[in-house]
Amino acid sequence: MITFEQVSVRYADAAGPALAGVDLTVPEGELCLLVGPSGSGKSTLLGTVSGLVPHFTGGTLHGRVTVGGRDTRTHRPRDLADLVGTVGQDPAAHFVTDTVEDELAYGMESLGLAPAVMRRRVEETLDLLGLADLRDRALASLSGGQQQRVAIGSVLTVHPRVLVLDEPTSALDPGAAEEVLAVLQRLVHDLGTTVLMAEHRLERVVQYADAVLLLPGPGQPAQLGGPAEVMAHSPVAPPVVALGRAAGWSPLPLSVRDARRRAAPLRDRLAGHLPQSPAAPDTPAAPDSPGAGAAEPLLTAERLVVRRGPVPALRGADLVLRAGTVTALMGRNGAGKSTLLGSLVGLHAPTGGRVRVGGLTPHKARPRELIRRIGLVPQEPRDLLCTESVGAECAAADRDAAAPGTCRALVAGLMPGLDDDRHPRDLSEGQRLTLALAVVLTAAPPVILLDEPTRGLDYTAKARLVTVLRGLAAAGHAVLLATHDVELAAELADRTVVLADGEVVADGPTAEVVTAAPALAPQTAKILAPQPWLTVHQVVRALAAAEDPA
Repeated sequence: MITFEQVSVRYADAAGPALAGVDLTVPEGELCLLVGPSGSGKSTLLGTVSGLVPHFTGGTLHGRVTVGGRDTRTHRPRDLADLVGTVGQDPAAHFVTDTVEDELAYGMESLGLAPAVMRRRVEETLDLLGLADLRDRALASLSGGQQQRVAIGSVLTVHPRVLVLDEPTSALDPGAAEEVLAVLQRLVHDLGTTVLMAEHRLERVVQYADAVLLLPGPGQPAQLGGPAEVMAHSPVAPPVVALGRAAGWSPLPLSVRDARRRAAPLRDRLAGHLPQSPAAPDTPAAPDSPGAGAAEPLLTAERLVVRRGPVPALRGADLVLRAGTVTALMGRNGAGKSTLLGSLVGLHAPTGGRVRVGGLTPHKARPRELIRRIGLVPQEPRDLLCTESVGAECAAADRDAAAPGTCRALVAGLMPGLDDDRHPRDLSEGQRLTLALAVVLTAAPPVILLDEPTRGLDYTAKARLVTVLRGLAAAGHAVLLATHDVELAAELADRTVVLADGEVVADGPTAEVVTAAPALAPQTAKILAPQPWLTVHQVVRALAAAEDPA
């Protein structure tokens, strides 16, 4: 269905090719999962299939990509619209109408299909994706999972044979992600649609893949094979695979169910050991660090009420952040997490209750004072990036809050190899997020907020982020991260707060909160239950201690 013949892509002024030497065929009617480190060319490869690369993005394409027999060099995206449907990382950015039904019909209108055909296909798609009850809803009122299903439906109505998806679950809560993945399975199994999907949250999707296409990185050839075969040597792998590697299982498990069937001997080896808290800082807070030794919290929110239009987004939420702690803020899409973070930095004036941070009321404070007390990395890092290069962003951040070179050093620590001359719009989603995080961290505010910080990050980049955030907590900062990444919460947070409909419904030690709800439990906890293990790192440390008691 999709054939790559010695495909390479190079963008103008880039130091090297974004993609090189891809030579393989993706069969028809399969779900092919595209994996690889951040910046390895996954989005570029997806763009070559839809024709966006090079017709829209620019750059030079060498070799040939054919989809259903059509050469993308001679067929522009509009010439492939009936064959290839594309859904990007942010579905809302692609919406062109206001309601669900209008959005489903828009693509067919563009192709000039007859009204009777359009009506029938809209009804078929509403039923297929479980959207019938939402047909008249405003798109802006939908949850993230609902928006993702509508985005998929808007391309399905033209009956494409190929569906290209760029991180379709990255911004979704676990329940919404399962909804989207169930839809994709139905398309592959029942309709024979070929799905090519890039995703960093491999723990969610790898068990559903028929094949895995690995882009290892610059200078290494792309590899296509069975999921277990490719995961055995992939530089990025989900916790279930990492646990299998640590335990010496072969073939490697791809799902929690497969791993549990083999886990009894591993549980026996771990018996008598207790997990070390993954969130425990290695060093105590320095005496002169922000908030070190202070009895008072760095931030308090009391009975916070915030309305977004007619809808109450927060209903009496309470939150306290103290120095040296990392807190995970979790909850389904639409629970109020982003509204809470925005309220803490003064973006939303409370309808009721109050927020205090460093003696300031955020929505009344001057920005130059506030950035030295609290910093927020938003879901859309582009909102913080306003210059024309990575180097210029770093220089601007230094001018605002720190000595020259501070921001650039943070960027190098989070994601080595990011060129100073790259334009922020040319970065991958993960690279943009890394740059925005470095900009916020440059001012070293005592309170640091992050909204979905691992969206677009591979496991290596996420591990570097964990190290940075642990270091900040050890230096006396308070870190609050809103996330759907249960693996990140288990690895990093010593406390987890769960929001539902704008109210705090759980607040306690991470190990207790995430294991109490199956949707929030990490893979290792599910595999080794009832033992209290949360992460692969805990297991690896315990196995090493068992082998070397001294």
